Amino acid sequence: MTSPGHVVIVGASAAGLSTGEALRRLGHEGRLTLVDAETHLPYDRPPLSKQVLAGVWEPARAQLRTAAQLDALAAEFVRGEPAVALDAAERTVTTASGRVLRADAVVVATGLTPYRLPGQDGLAGVHVLRGLDDALALRARLIPGTRLVVVGEGVLGAELAATARTMGLQVTLAGMGQTPLREQLGDMVGGLLARTHTEHGVQLRLGVAVAELTGMGGRVTGVRLATGESLPADAVVVAIGSRPATGWLTGSGLTLGDGVECDARCRAVEGVYAVGDVASFEHSGLGRRLRLENRTNATEQAQVVAANLLGADRPYTPIPYFWTDQYDIKIQAHGLPSPAAEVTIAEGDPEQHRFAAVYREGGQVTGVLGWNMPKQARLLRQQLLGTWQPTPPLTPA
Repeated sequence: MTSPGHVVIVGASAAGLSTGEALRRLGHEGRLTLVDAETHLPYDRPPLSKQVLAGVWEPARAQLRTAAQLDALAAEFVRGEPAVALDAAERTVTTASGRVLRADAVVVATGLTPYRLPGQDGLAGVHVLRGLDDALALRARLIPGTRLVVVGEGVLGAELAATARTMGLQVTLAGMGQTPLREQLGDMVGGLLARTHTEHGVQLRLGVAVAELTGMGGRVTGVRLATGESLPADAVVVAIGSRPATGWLTGSGLTLGDGVECDARCRAVEGVYAVGDVASFEHSGLGRRLRLENRTNATEQAQVVAANLLGADRPYTPIPYFWTDQYDIKIQAHGLPSPAAEVTIAEGDPEQHRFAAVYREGGQVTGVLGWNMPKQARLLRQQLLGTWQPTPPLTPA
């Protein structure tokens, strides 16, 4: 493989760090710079809504690598200094301090920015959860007996509600969907999750929009729904989704849609790639564009981006995978399950809280799911292989 010389990676979370590590593993000996807005050492995000938030883990346990392991990467880390501009033609990255980094190749790995509700930034006690500082600020508010309203019934909102309830808070979960995770996993699984949350004492206010946040003296006091109902709150978490963090790329020369638009090799333009939550890529196995927001994708896509930076010509054709842990439930989903699919139980029994399901659209398997049945879900995943044409694993040069 050929070396591109100086590689600048913007974003040093799971996707960016994994790209740097894969470059070294595949033989890149040139200069490597990782630019990140965070001041913390790179850390994992899935534990933020669970172990870190609950106080079971201290922040150091969520770190992706030790300081010694990062030193061994032989990379320059520019921490606490967000990138503010990219010139794709010149391959220069400008940071907030005015520093200009000239590169032979650039990788965009800036992830996501949470959506916010109107007026939330002017009220104390209203939180989002994207980074470690967010988790620690929210954790300080999670005192048993506190009235918490979680706005958003997706994966993050449902995990937050479960974590807070196990900590002894009074929790209300509000959102537009009829059931938790309906948009990701459909009505059957969503209905089971709704029942599970209710059995654990979470109050559900689903299928209705949030009209506004209410407050007094600069502090949040509740959430008013479109129906007129008011949900009293000592704290509110807004988990209504995120958008790709591409604002800094305006005028860069990249095509920006739902993220950084890339080809099947994760290349945005010559010499510039994108990886992780921010990357919208052509999946040549499916013949359509995908953007995947999950931890597994961040590391798998990084391997392909690194190989292509070093001269390979590898399409990225993953089988998407995500998991969620809520209470004593572990759900693993492979492929693209959706509300439109027909769902059949392949093994187990939903009433026994242990089953594996297959999702079909037009007679074709589009997803599989395990509810406390990880092994069975992995076996069912084989039914997706022909459709998705996954990329073979990489090996070092």
